[in-house]
Amino acid sequence: MSHTYYAPHGGHPPQSQMTADRAVFKEAYAVIPRGVMQDIVTSNLPFWEGTRLWVLARPLSGFAETFSQYIMEVQPGGGSDKPEPDAAAEAVLFVVEGEMTLTLKGEKHCMTPGGYAFIPPGTDWQLRNEADAPVRFHWIRKAYEFVEGIDVPEPFVTNENDIEPTAMPDTDGRWATTRFVEPTDVRHDMHVTIVTFQPGGVIPFDETHIMEHGLYVLEGKALYHLNQDWVEVEAGDFMWLRAFCPQACYAGGSGPFRYLLYKDVNRHPSLRLNAR
Repeated sequence: MSHTYYAPHGGHPPQSQMTADRAVFKEAYAVIPRGVMQDIVTSNLPFWEGTRLWVLARPLSGFAETFSQYIMEVQPGGGSDKPEPDAAAEAVLFVVEGEMTLTLKGEKHCMTPGGYAFIPPGTDWQLRNEADAPVRFHWIRKAYEFVEGIDVPEPFVTNENDIEPTAMPDTDGRWATTRFVEPTDVRHDMHVTIVTFQPGGVIPFDETHIMEHGLYVLEGKALYHLNQDWVEVEAGDFMWLRAFCPQACYAGGSGPFRYLLYKDVNRHPSLRLNAR
């Protein structure tokens, strides 16, 4: 089954455009609509050539604190031989447009839309755009929480099109999750999955849980219930949810509603403030 993936292209709105938009930042959640992702809000990184990025999430004291998430845009010939400055950081890369070459522990992998890579901390990796068009991909970073007696997981590269989604019980397939790692594998302290709702599919209750979330809408549209607010979202929007933020959704539109989901898992909460 082929999928579509929304990716920002930047630009700058005209002076005639209305200022009001759907951007929201509250104590429990934030919504960054796709219209925000213009040229003026891009960033650059050390040791990355021909590259710019939109930063969707970063640890903020008193808000979501476990991860950062970027949308990277790498021009032909661009990339990095020193991509990650933090030896304790793990990463997931997910391609939404174009293609790129990921070199992981000396082995090259050509990644195309739907491509997914898990990179554990301390891994030797490089990334280049050897194609003739820009590549755009998500880069999710987390400080890995080492546990004595538990091995660090191995790196891997796959594509969502090669993985069968798992339907949620009693939903007739209207709600399904594409999982890239086994949920019970406690070596992993974060899960990055793809959640799919068919039109009319719902989360029929307000989930309220310890996991923080980053949700990037890949396709479709929906109404999301966030801490008693109804928020309409569409492909290209990003939602950032603090731990215990109540959340539910109703998938609208004529096609699937799909999002890339981050959550922290499989570790004790720290009992010491600001100590992870």
